Amino acid sequence: MAKHGKNYLEAKAKVEKEHLYTPEEALKLAQEVSYANFDETVEIHARLNVDPRHADQLVRDVVVLPHGLGKTVRVIVFAQGEDAQLARDAGADYVADDDEFIEKIEGGWLEFDVAIATPPMMGKVGRLGRVLGPRGLMPNPKAGTMVPGDDIPRVIEESKAGRVEYRVDRTSNIHAPIGKVSFETEKLVDNLAVLLESLLHNRPAVTKGRYILRIVVSTSMGPAIRIDPALAVKLGEQ
Repeated sequence: MAKHGKNYLEAKAKVEKEHLYTPEEALKLAQEVSYANFDETVEIHARLNVDPRHADQLVRDVVVLPHGLGKTVRVIVFAQGEDAQLARDAGADYVADDDEFIEKIEGGWLEFDVAIATPPMMGKVGRLGRVLGPRGLMPNPKAGTMVPGDDIPRVIEESKAGRVEYRVDRTSNIHAPIGKVSFETEKLVDNLAVLLESLLHNRPAVTKGRYILRIVVSTSMGPAIRIDPALAVKLGEQ
């Protein structure tokens, strides 16, 4: 078992282990116990009553958080011709319109946070599956990152504004960032509400009983703080 440092243990001591906090209480407490010397990311982790081995229970979506993520998002677009120019005009940080970028990424260069591609480029981008796939960066239509040229400006704008993709993992959990410790608590609550609304909207039809079994908030370095699942549902339904 990994050993935690003094600061983590002091932060953890301020959290009631079995208490179910309201979403606002949990987020405020996460901010209060933050001890890192950088602006930590606030993350949500939820266990769902689904079986991800079945295709009809693969919960996933993309949401645009109203207050963003509080960080600079670097976007690369794989496109050629007019589509490449659209990407440049829309503010893409990098436009990969030749094999040079493909070879660069194959060599280990990954100085970007979001990868977008047009369908004609997927033949070349497919070569990067082993590099981009494990990092969640591979463009694909379900994530809304493989799009026709006309949609490139919209996806770039959303990505830089706070676009978050979540997907249930093989342990039936989802993980997603919702902002920074420096945010006003109310803005974190707003971002969480949008994420929960999406999560509830994507509830599989076959799921019976409770859908969100457990939900916690934590910062990059901080302890988990439990949120009452019923109150989380209520927030997402507002």
